[in-house]
Amino acid sequence: MKTSTADILHEYGPFPDVDQVGGVTFDGRHVWFASGDRLNVLDPATGDIVRWHDVAADAGTAFDGTHLFQLIEDRIQKIDPATGRVLSTIPAPGGGSGLAWAEGTLWLGQYRDRRIHQIDPETGAVLRTIDSDRMVTGVTWVDGELWHGTWEGEESEVRHIDPATGEVLERLQMPDGVGVSGLETDGADRFFCGGGNSGRVRAIRRPRRAT
Repeated sequence: MKTSTADILHEYGPFPDVDQVGGVTFDGRHVWFASGDRLNVLDPATGDIVRWHDVAADAGTAFDGTHLFQLIEDRIQKIDPATGRVLSTIPAPGGGSGLAWAEGTLWLGQYRDRRIHQIDPETGAVLRTIDSDRMVTGVTWVDGELWHGTWEGEESEVRHIDPATGEVLERLQMPDGVGVSGLETDGADRFFCGGGNSGRVRAIRRPRRAT
């Protein structure tokens, strides 16, 4: 297993009226992040919040290319990103913390239960479960790699795990006192990380792969 220190490329925020950052997702241009009572749209090129929707949003956020999915307590809401309107709701098995979209399904991180569930986006049914030995915060997929955030006490890291076994393949350790509350990739060389009660979003470098 390879372990290295996370390379923080950029810090966004803190932002006015944002005390807590939960889930994070990326639509190809903007970063969306949950801050309790609203979903914020951040332009990573300028660092500005360009708009937001007043909708409950206290945990994981995902984007399937058309719609947003927002985890709130024991349910997941499907949201129109243009209007913020809630289109449908499914149960979130056992609650959750992180949320991602991949392979036509949702991936739900469970903080206290230390698990990641793959779930049916239409019904909320659990399709498979991956166990972790750390509390799971954010979850994301990139180029066939499954990554998740962890945050326990003052220690936090971003982990690349084997999706078949849960084995940890690589760890990016965050600096002391810097936590990861949500996780998303830009599909290239960055991860966007929710910063919890710091009120910040951070971009860290995704490790390069040999070609």
